[in-house]
Amino acid sequence: MNNLKKIGLSALAGSLVAFSANAVEMSVSGVAEVTYTTNGGKGSTSTGNPWGSNTSLSFSGSGDVGFGTATIVRTLNDGANHATHADNFVSAYQTVDMGSLGTLSFDSAGGGLEGVTAYDDLLPTAYEEVWNGVGSGTSYNAGAASNDTLGYSNSFGALGISLATTKGGARASSDGGNGGAITGTTKDFVITLDGSALIDGLSGGFGNSTVSYTAAASDDDTVDMGYINYTTGPVSIGYRMSSIQSGTASAAGKEVEAYSIAFNVNDNMSISVATQDVEFDKAGAAAVNVTETIDAINASYTMGAASVRATMSEASDDAGAAGSDDEHMELSLVLSF
Repeated sequence: MNNLKKIGLSALAGSLVAFSANAVEMSVSGVAEVTYTTNGGKGSTSTGNPWGSNTSLSFSGSGDVGFGTATIVRTLNDGANHATHADNFVSAYQTVDMGSLGTLSFDSAGGGLEGVTAYDDLLPTAYEEVWNGVGSGTSYNAGAASNDTLGYSNSFGALGISLATTKGGARASSDGGNGGAITGTTKDFVITLDGSALIDGLSGGFGNSTVSYTAAASDDDTVDMGYINYTTGPVSIGYRMSSIQSGTASAAGKEVEAYSIAFNVNDNMSISVATQDVEFDKAGAAAVNVTETIDAINASYTMGAASVRATMSEASDDAGAAGSDDEHMELSLVLSF
């Protein structure tokens, strides 16, 4: 009898292992990049060693969990920014696709899956965003950051919805952990429109991010944003705007407008140009608002698994400081495997 029990348990264990192996598909992908970067202008740090490199490995797995398809992703990165990630992941997140019921997600670190952060800058570009490396270095469409963020998305015909909320604090809290002290709660929504039913190649969306602080005397921070893109043949054009308010009248507010146009020269090469204006509110009755202007040109050429990319950009009145300028140039070679 004991032997029969052992045989039965062994068979059960074997079937469970076989089931797990069949249910989950695991994969590994990677990217190796070498860059040459220079900086210039009054508002920029001087160029030191212009050479840099980065290699990242992404581990992903997915499988049917009964009420949907679960996917987990963990990405390791040896670039310079990796040193600041105490959790050792550049990105770490999991999702559950429930079909018509939508997709749930939990973004532990770096995923930027849902909410305003996921739609911060969708302007067409051949390589980097217009603000990369110069000026304030941001689109200003900041939303629920990747700090243990709950997300949800779904689509209803031509309309899509993306929701996100986070308590902030430390990223990638362990299970059963508390995540450290928080100062507020961030809630995001974005509504998107696939306009191809009206005009082929048209898309757009609008959204809001609000930070409600725990301190009673603090006002909410808000970001209101919208974008519209249009593609016809090899040409894509886009427009993006946002309004940022800190809750303090005539201080720390910003109004953002950005435009871009991208052109696919052929199947391998593309180029783009873009500009972004950011008007900084200045406090005080006699204060004069300052507008930062960034212009950029990007290009990329892809052949198989290798891509050569370049960006050149410059900013005037850098980060709202009148008379300050900034320049940035970057060349990149990427190998995907």
